[in-house]
Amino acid sequence: CFWHVQHEFIEAERNILGRTDDTITSLAAYAGGKSTGKNPTMPASKGVVCYHNFQGIADYGKLGHGEVVSMKIPAGSVGDFADEYFKLMDRNGDRPDKADLGGEYRSLVGLPGGINGPYFAPLKKAADAKGVSLVAGKGNDGDTLFKKQVWVYDTAAFPAYQAEVYHQYHDGFAFGEDYPKSYNNLRDKFVAAGTLDSTGCPDIV
Repeated sequence: CFWHVQHEFIEAERNILGRTDDTITSLAAYAGGKSTGKNPTMPASKGVVCYHNFQGIADYGKLGHGEVVSMKIPAGSVGDFADEYFKLMDRNGDRPDKADLGGEYRSLVGLPGGINGPYFAPLKKAADAKGVSLVAGKGNDGDTLFKKQVWVYDTAAFPAYQAEVYHQYHDGFAFGEDYPKSYNNLRDKFVAAGTLDSTGCPDIV
């Protein structure tokens, strides 16, 4: 689930980069699919990618996307954040939430240029240390559970689409994984400031 991952990367932004509430960038998002959908109730909205919803609008799983956390970090910190990413995996190189199955929950990373880009080397170094293989994603790829594998996408071809507002700064999925209210309240703070807004999907705003 991307709720826990967002929290961990926000903590990494604070600890590694010294960022504050006003400068953190990590957002729950979707990526890795070949297409987007439409919201018929909002004809003016651009292509959208949404969480499962009763209206059946642009379901991210059906569109081939996975749950991710998007962020903006300095080029020189890619290695540090790659290390943080692989710390999220267990000793076998798998995600901890093994009850979630399917391509929506596959392990994936997006980089400018993908495996041929300038930031692949520090990612590979971190992956090698974990014993995980990196494979070029082609879009709509399958689950990686028990394969010790991570799909790598070129963000130019496979950009991240922000998830709904209600998914942002959420408590973790696991039992007892409750974060401080100061963290949860960032959602309303950024909505009020206009820096976090609806994506065109069914949402709370």
